[in-house]
Amino acid sequence: QVQLVESGGGLVQSGGSLRLSCAASGNTFRNYDMAWFRQAPGKEREFVAALRRSGGHTYYADSVQGRFIISRDSARITLSLQMNNLTPEDTATYYCAAGTPILSTIRRSASYTNWGQGTQVTVSS
Repeated sequence: QVQLVESGGGLVQSGGSLRLSCAASGNTFRNYDMAWFRQAPGKEREFVAALRRSGGHTYYADSVQGRFIISRDSARITLSLQMNNLTPEDTATYYCAAGTPILSTIRRSASYTNWGQGTQVTVSS
């Protein structure tokens, strides 16, 4: 059973930065691709970023490309999302996910079978 626990959310002003963390259990990074998704009120859950289990390839939504960085610390079994130059449009609950998608489905939430409880990010204007 994969356990994922997010932390690091909060309130930040537009233009500011936050770093989200996702503590994972066991051999999660060895067995799963990892991703961040987000969901704003009244909207569908959307892909933010993904990191292949090999650790060598990353993928980003167009809306966050160049501002967000996904990374992992294998020693601490922690996935991170560094978010820079935040805007009010980034306000959402952010979820960490683990799964085994094929490349063509890496941006689909249905490709991930394990989810954290989410952490709230609010960006004020």
